[in-house]
Amino acid sequence: MTSPTPTSARTGPSGSEIEGFWAVVPAGGAGTRLWPLSRSGAPKFLHDLTGTGRTLLQQTRDRLAPLAGERVMVVTGQAHEVAVRQQLPELAADHVLAEPSPRDSMAAIGWAAAVLERRGAEVMGSFAADHVITDDSAFGAAVRSAVDAARGGWLATIGIQPTFASAAFGYVRHGDPLPGLEGVRSVIGFVEKPSVPVAATYLASGDYRWNAGMFVVRPGVLLDLLAEQDPRFAMALRELAAEPDSLTERWPGLPRIAIDHAVAEPAAADGRVATVPGSFGWDDVGDFDSLAGLLGEAASLTVLGEDSRVRASNASGLVVPGSDRLVAVVGIDDVVVVDTDDALLVTSRERAQEVKAIVAALKESGQTELT
Repeated sequence: MTSPTPTSARTGPSGSEIEGFWAVVPAGGAGTRLWPLSRSGAPKFLHDLTGTGRTLLQQTRDRLAPLAGERVMVVTGQAHEVAVRQQLPELAADHVLAEPSPRDSMAAIGWAAAVLERRGAEVMGSFAADHVITDDSAFGAAVRSAVDAARGGWLATIGIQPTFASAAFGYVRHGDPLPGLEGVRSVIGFVEKPSVPVAATYLASGDYRWNAGMFVVRPGVLLDLLAEQDPRFAMALRELAAEPDSLTERWPGLPRIAIDHAVAEPAAADGRVATVPGSFGWDDVGDFDSLAGLLGEAASLTVLGEDSRVRASNASGLVVPGSDRLVAVVGIDDVVVVDTDDALLVTSRERAQEVKAIVAALKESGQTELT
């Protein structure tokens, strides 16, 4: 298959909106590793997890506004549509797409692509609603480079500069620089979550970046790449965009598959994927250990919420007070305490990933009101 070719930049000067660019924000998932703070009815993107007074969803919109202006589209579940509109009242009514049920990222992003294709959007970028980014300027520069690549027909991804050998993230392996696209490289392939020793070899090579699931592409190119793998899926998305009243009928028949498996991996094998290395401070806030590291120093006790509800002595870690109770922590290092009206979590930062097992057990026992 012939690889895409470079094209001239049309993103405009730094700080200005990118011509013809739409930002798509998939806002789904339950964030089970952040239970009981994050739940299916109020997932993590609806919470302020950084103490800024803005939820992760609102921060994502704030970050994208200088790049896309009012051209921001959120894809969320019908159960969260009201909350999304309340948190982002500036969005136009038709800038929120509400899924009847979760069908994974390909259906969500593909639906948005089909809608934007019909609206004549030139380029779209997909950016999760629940990530934290600390350098908006560097993020914007990376997006602009990715848009330049996308205009030339590439499926572009932003690969995050890894800061440690993580087994929690997938990786993007980059190849040679692409002529005419400054800072953009070809993608050799995507790698699923490796072991820590394997991840360490990735970092040592300098050829790998974390896969944060950020994709920038022409809407029609994305759907055409999908059609090469699953023509019925691509056709169904385009038909759904043409006949929005058929959502309830068509949605349950869409395949449940991630965009990485449906499009990105086969496209990389065909030499159709480009990557922009991103160094802008990124965290997917995957669990309470990650959140604690994001908010405070290792030797301190960080409180996310009302300080007056926490008393501590010789302790470190993270406390999230959320009820009328006083939380007291004495003589415990790297502790995680999350207090809510109907559930209390006590764990360690080291075992924070295991919180999802509690959610699974609650569901299995029929206590879904707690999940």
